Amino acid sequence: MEHLPVEVIGNILSRLGGARDVVIASATCRKWREACRKHLHTLSFNSNDWHAYHDLTPSRLEILITQTIFQTTGLQGLSIFMDDVDEFSASTVIAWLMYTRETLHRLIYNVRTNPNVNILEICGRQKLETLELSHNSITGVEPNFQRFPCLKSLSLSHVSISALDLNLLLTACPKIETLGLVNPEIAMSDAQVTVELSSPTLKSVYVEAISLDKFILEADSIESLHLKDCALELFELIGKGTLKHFKIDDVSVIHLDIGDTVDNLEIIDVSNFTIMWPKFYQMISKSSNIRKLRLWDVVFDDEDEIVDLENIAVCFPRLSHLALSYDLRDGVVNYDLQGTSHLENVIILELGWTIINDLFSNWVEGMLKLCPNLKKLVIHGVVSEAKSHEECQILANFTSSIVQLMRKYMHIDVQFDYD
Repeated sequence: MEHLPVEVIGNILSRLGGARDVVIASATCRKWREACRKHLHTLSFNSNDWHAYHDLTPSRLEILITQTIFQTTGLQGLSIFMDDVDEFSASTVIAWLMYTRETLHRLIYNVRTNPNVNILEICGRQKLETLELSHNSITGVEPNFQRFPCLKSLSLSHVSISALDLNLLLTACPKIETLGLVNPEIAMSDAQVTVELSSPTLKSVYVEAISLDKFILEADSIESLHLKDCALELFELIGKGTLKHFKIDDVSVIHLDIGDTVDNLEIIDVSNFTIMWPKFYQMISKSSNIRKLRLWDVVFDDEDEIVDLENIAVCFPRLSHLALSYDLRDGVVNYDLQGTSHLENVIILELGWTIINDLFSNWVEGMLKLCPNLKKLVIHGVVSEAKSHEECQILANFTSSIVQLMRKYMHIDVQFDYD
């Protein structure tokens, strides 16, 4: 170990991540202390990493963090995640950021201070490429195109910001590619809550736990869009047909529009969603490049709506991964197995139930016949802790049916995933 260059030791210490582990390891000898001072490039303070963080007063924590940070030079990654720690002094936190800002490429910041610290003012016009802010407040964003000239990834979690400031912040990041919004507190000047965001460079957008009247996103380069646990009256995506991955999970939306040009869509993942199938199918039917289609725990707006798997086979010839959950209503399944076209390229099939009945195994058999080149079958199910004798018998019958069925399909890898 004595022959290791200090630069290599610095990389080793940086991979430890947690500040406590770094301090302990750097005490090994003089060479390791030198590596910590001059060649450490990543440091993390996380209240979940060490239980003693919770036993220390905020002032004592400030001293420990200050001593550790000020012993380093040239930090590129700094994470200060004090989620359940009382407020820190704003002047102390500002000192940390001022000391490291010229070399920082990545900042994860979840610190409560009094008063609030203006991260944008301190870290703007620097080398920052990744910024993750939590439990913070952003106000008065200046319309400056070069405020964050290098920023590529921005994540805001439980952050208070106005719709105007949010769009101005995106405008201030000319190279931004990834945006994450988790439960933001959107301050609005009028009764209607509307957010309009525009960025020509955004490639990936994740939005969770947001409630708005209108959400309009203009992103010419977007490739991935994920909406989760949102309540929206209108969501509109304005782009140039670059979207490849569209995922929507537990979202309430009255009007959904992801644009007319969806030719490049490869993955569609819809779960816990009330769906108007004819309208949704019309929206995605031109996406002939779809490789994965997942419809899971969807509720059809019209109980008589049927998903025609014949149309899916014809419109999505490249489909290789299909996932469907089983919902029986009045003796009718919402997926039509009739037709002459097969899902020739489907090699992975996922099927699941919420409430199992004796017809599920018949549905599984019908789906297997539609996929002549299948290689892998995954069956998902929900098994309650308190089961009646009838439920146990249904599960036993299903198990027997699947065992008999799979004797006909010995080449298929079968997996079971029960909750």
